[in-house]
Amino acid sequence: MVDIQKILIEAQEQLKNINSSEELSSFYQLYLGKSGKVTDLMKLMKEIPNEEKKNFGLAVNNLKQSISTAIEEKEKYFIKKKIEDSINNTKQVDLTIPSCKKLKGSLHPITIVQQKVIDIFLSMGFTVEDGNEIETEYNNFEAVNVPKNHPARDMQDTFYLDNGQVLKTHTSAAQNRIMKKYGAPLKAIFPGRCFRNEELDASHENTFFQIEGMMIDKNVSISNLIYFMKKMLTQVFGKEIDVRLRPGFFPFVEPGFELDISCPYCNGKGCRVCKHGGWIELCPCGMIHPNVLKMGGIDPDEYQGFAFGLGFSRLAMMTYDITEIRLLNSGNITALSQAKVK
Repeated sequence: MVDIQKILIEAQEQLKNINSSEELSSFYQLYLGKSGKVTDLMKLMKEIPNEEKKNFGLAVNNLKQSISTAIEEKEKYFIKKKIEDSINNTKQVDLTIPSCKKLKGSLHPITIVQQKVIDIFLSMGFTVEDGNEIETEYNNFEAVNVPKNHPARDMQDTFYLDNGQVLKTHTSAAQNRIMKKYGAPLKAIFPGRCFRNEELDASHENTFFQIEGMMIDKNVSISNLIYFMKKMLTQVFGKEIDVRLRPGFFPFVEPGFELDISCPYCNGKGCRVCKHGGWIELCPCGMIHPNVLKMGGIDPDEYQGFAFGLGFSRLAMMTYDITEIRLLNSGNITALSQAKVK
């Protein structure tokens, strides 16, 4: 008769000397594997007298369960030991030391101002259009009433391409295309990047951002222009902003104006920013010239409109008190990170 208790004691003694998962795997095969000792005992059932089979089967099952439980406990021990060894061999970290401050990125000041201005005009029913950065000479000049040899071209010393097209010098270059696309009436703004061969200084760059806006309908007047500009600027600066118009010549508008705003820093009392005059020159604007309307396929005898060109670069400088325009294209993190989304 097989001594099952002896096999259990033998297995327990062997298990004490096992020191790795690999050895434990071999131990499992020795006792519970396909040709293991416990498996072989089960094969003896057919040789056991019928009256003893029940007790023998119960004893073998108890032996199998005891060895299985012992193997599981040993495996848990190895897993726990592996974790502990890993922790002990890892360089200790002092959790009380303050962590390094992680700098968060932010949108560019021009992007923040642009999004804000676009949202304001969308709320007033304007359509937003994209402008091409490369334009035909016709759209950039002739279509906005600046014919060849016109002296106004000298003010926009231009980057020409080999194919005769130009890097647009102002967002007004999209006016003709948008008038032909929508006809009248229309209310549209079109932001974009512009290029000029400028002498670089604190207030001039060869690459800058503008937004053009125009409204064309019956009975549109300068009063409409003042209303929309005043409402937009008041929301941008978060307080009441007064505007005034001064006569100015721009070929694509008649009459043309320079739009000034009351200084948002001193509320018109006079300071360093406004050169103690209380007003800051902001953008050109005026009533769209009849020639421009005609070239856009709109009858100037039936429709009138206003247009304005606002520099995002200048507006961003005013909003975030940036005194050097070249910083906006410099990638200087210290200078640009002062702008935060509000």
